[in-house]
Amino acid sequence: MAIEQRSEQEKRDRSKKMMLWFGIISMVMTFAGLTSAYVVSSKRPDWISDFELPEIFGTSTIVILMSSLTLFLSKKLLKADKRNLTSLFLFFTFLLGAVFVGLQLKGFETLVENGYYFTGETSTINSSYIYVLVMAHLVHLAAGIIVLFVLIYNHFRKRYNSSKMLGFTIGSTFWHFVDILWLFLFLFLTFYK
Repeated sequence: MAIEQRSEQEKRDRSKKMMLWFGIISMVMTFAGLTSAYVVSSKRPDWISDFELPEIFGTSTIVILMSSLTLFLSKKLLKADKRNLTSLFLFFTFLLGAVFVGLQLKGFETLVENGYYFTGETSTINSSYIYVLVMAHLVHLAAGIIVLFVLIYNHFRKRYNSSKMLGFTIGSTFWHFVDILWLFLFLFLTFYK
């Protein structure tokens, strides 16, 4: 009977991992479509080729990469059953995620101050795409913040430990993906003119 229960648990664990990867693949496809549309639109005569992203987006990139590091360290500490340090690094990850969102919103404010709007007579095709790409990422980041909150909640409920890591692993994989996605978008928007 124990073998059957273990087999059922392994099937459930595999299906949870598969759902995560289906979600990640669909997000990759979404952003591949959006960036492809950006590339195609860059051939338009009204395209602004000297557009520069506000510097605050670079700062936010450093912050989000730091959050990946703190989450990586929290997972490593959880594997060593160092619960208090895991809690500390999870809190730092959540805080860095919130700072990233704040910096992104400040980046939008800077775009508006520079005269780049999402729509309307004063908008450009460039600025419209940037708003769409960054806002789409922020939606996924909001999901990531919820995931971090669930990780913290479950950690304090003692649902994770060195021998029970699946939920933590799935949540951290999603967070790292969202971080890598932003890094790609930042580099794409910075270097593709």
